[in-house]
Amino acid sequence: MTKETPKLRAVETNTETTTPDPFNVEALRLDQNFIEKSGVRKLVTTVPVRKPNKQEWIRVHPDEAYRGHFAVIKLEEDGDFYIVLPAVARELINETLQVTIYTCINKQNVIFLWPVRKPDPDARVNTWQTSAIEAAEMAMKRSVRVKANMALKAYEIADRDDPIPENDPVWPDHSFNELLSIGFRKVGRFVDSFDHPVIKKLRGLA
Repeated sequence: MTKETPKLRAVETNTETTTPDPFNVEALRLDQNFIEKSGVRKLVTTVPVRKPNKQEWIRVHPDEAYRGHFAVIKLEEDGDFYIVLPAVARELINETLQVTIYTCINKQNVIFLWPVRKPDPDARVNTWQTSAIEAAEMAMKRSVRVKANMALKAYEIADRDDPIPENDPVWPDHSFNELLSIGFRKVGRFVDSFDHPVIKKLRGLA
């Protein structure tokens, strides 16, 4: 009698795997550094030129390359600043101001340029000017708020205990020259000749 060869039974193995659901809040959430990691440059297309308002906390760029001394014209009727070429400014001593322009950023990450008038070495101490300079220098290290005190004839400065580097702002990847160009030249506030409309306006010709 011939023995039968036993039949081998196939053993079924469950190879089915669970595919993760791509529509998951954690899978969809963007990393805080998504823009930096993706190589996208966030462009700054508008740069206001103004002093800080009394309710905003600001920082000032600590790098000397992001501030400088310039001649400007300030139109009193609307508060607009015009940056003036030195050769033109020499002929407009009574119309121009000498200022230090600081690069600032607020808590909403809005970049703006703050013109602070330079003290006149031959004049009396101006507490508005000196207190503004003190505020700008303090803002290079921590957040400050600047508020005009008319009775004191100076700016009151409030600061926050947020020392560097833990709470440093993230500054845009733009040079000071680019920011100045956006803040002044792009909006027609670069005075490079006596034919500029603001000069004609000051001389009563427009």
